[in-house]
Amino acid sequence: MQLIRLLSLFAFLAVLAPAHADESASTRRLTSLLNQAETLTGRFSQLSLDAGGTQLQETSGELALKRPGQFRWHTDEPMEQLLVSNGEKVWLYDPDLEQVTIQKLDQRLTHTPALLLSGDVSSISENFEISHKEAGDVIDFTLRPKARDTLFDSLRLSFRGGVINDMQLIDSVGQRTNILFMGVKMNQPLKADLFSFEIPEGADVIAE
Repeated sequence: MQLIRLLSLFAFLAVLAPAHADESASTRRLTSLLNQAETLTGRFSQLSLDAGGTQLQETSGELALKRPGQFRWHTDEPMEQLLVSNGEKVWLYDPDLEQVTIQKLDQRLTHTPALLLSGDVSSISENFEISHKEAGDVIDFTLRPKARDTLFDSLRLSFRGGVINDMQLIDSVGQRTNILFMGVKMNQPLKADLFSFEIPEGADVIAE
């Protein structure tokens, strides 16, 4: 269930030169980059690897994000799933199982990394220790949760030319989730119904 993992968790370049900046400078730089996108659309390719580097699953799909807290991740067939949030609730729809899971959106950035791209990041320094490295137009940020009750140990966000390029999450057992973003467009008008979900007739509903 890759979309559940993205919601629960949600070397790209080996020769990046270390940036000579303290954590606050890294935080300001990251916050500025994240806040420049009120909306974001594109495609994604997601790869999960175990601690030994063995591939567990590979998926791709489309995404749309809108601040504050709204997102839509649609994974392509043959493992089609749809994850939608209106900023308050989250719907996960599995067409093969004809099942919809509904839950309240966890607003904690350490539990919902998708909110780093679509939520309120004003308190990001309260949640993470942040550092960054820079080479040309590529900036690579490493975020490590300050709290212990998190579902991942580290998260990397990479920007190219000021646009999100990829992210990687590593959990406590070493499993890695790599997400590559493609064809990203920022600040395009998006229809409100992208972030709402109507339960299909006959679908089983699980409310958490």
